[in-house]
Order: sequence, then C-alpha cells, then structure tokens
Amino acid sequence: MDVMDMIADERRRVADLIAALSPEQLATPSLCGDWTVKQVAGHLVASIAAPRRLLLPLILRSGFNVHRANARLARLVARRSVDDLAAALRDNAQNAFRPPIVGYPGQLTDLQVHGQDIRRPLGLPHQLRPERLRMSLNFLIGSRAVGFVPRGRRVGLRFEATDLDWAWGGGPVVQGTAEAVMLALAGRPVVLAELHGDGVKVFRDRLMH
Repeated sequence: MDVMDMIADERRRVADLIAALSPEQLATPSLCGDWTVKQVAGHLVASIAAPRRLLLPLILRSGFNVHRANARLARLVARRSVDDLAAALRDNAQNAFRPPIVGYPGQLTDLQVHGQDIRRPLGLPHQLRPERLRMSLNFLIGSRAVGFVPRGRRVGLRFEATDLDWAWGGGPVVQGTAEAVMLALAGRPVVLAELHGDGVKVFRDRLMH
C-alpha cells in the first residue's frame, strides 16, 4: 500500500469514527489545544475540502498568521453537521493535494495524530497500523516536520519504539510504544506517563516549556 492509499484509508476511518459519535462525544475536549473532537474533524476536512475563498479573509483577520487562520478555519468548518464532515472526508479520501514542505508523510501523520486526539479522550480503541506508524515516526524526526516538532524537542535524545523495530538518535533514551512516541514528538503531554528511560525527564522539561 503506497502513502496515498494509507491517507485515503485514514480519512475513511476518521469519517466512520465521527459519524458514530454522539453529540456529547463530539463536544468533548480533544487532545489538540482548545479544540473539541468535532473541531478536530473540522480541521481534517478544512485541509482538503474547505472553500479556498474563506482562507484569505481569515489570514487577514489573523494578522497573516497562517496557523491562527487555519485554527479559525477549522472552527468555521466544524459548524457543519457531522454527517457533512464525514461525507467530505469520504468524498475526498483520494484527494491528491500535497501540502508544501511536509508532503504526504506529513498529511498521513496529521491524520494519525489527530485520530488519537479524538479517540483517546473518548476511551476508544485506535488500532494504528505499524507501517503507518513507522512512516510517521520517520517523518517526525526528519527536517520536513515543520509545524509538528520544534527541532530542540528531539536533539541529543534517542527515541525507541518498544513494539516496533524503530529507533533514532543518540543520547539518553526515551522509550514507549510507537503510538506514544509519535504523540510525544507531536507535543501531546498526555503520553508522558507511558514513556520510560533516562531521557524522559529532559524530554518532559522540553515539552512542558
């Protein structure tokens, strides 16, 4: 399965997930900043199916801060019904849009991380695919992970997945499942308790400041 097939499958999985949630679950705070579960879904839709005419006014209102504009766009798109959001993800599952810099690996990682931003607070199983986790881990420790991982977060540490034949770096060790390492690199403090090794304290200090 190539990366575009992986992305398409992850979009369909998120669509199936959100379509099955109750209004209370959709309103639950996610792991992603101040966004609710539904707003995370709005972000995933906005990246491939939001009207482009909305982006420029939002960029202007956000003082040309693209990240702030994208956050506002996600909240705007999330006002649509959950059925519309799920349909947009399914209809655009094969959308070949390639984001600048981060490319397709970044898009796959965005889907996997945000999928966990939704599932974990709701206590739902995740069943992440090992080959997709490996691709995301390799992306997150690379130079193209702009907006995902500040360079100083990983320098001088060794990261090891305990359930996958994957490791990177040198120095004090940060170990955990591939999912936990992925989420930690992507800045999700909730997984800190799932990590171990003599590098965890240094990593925790970096992540929390």
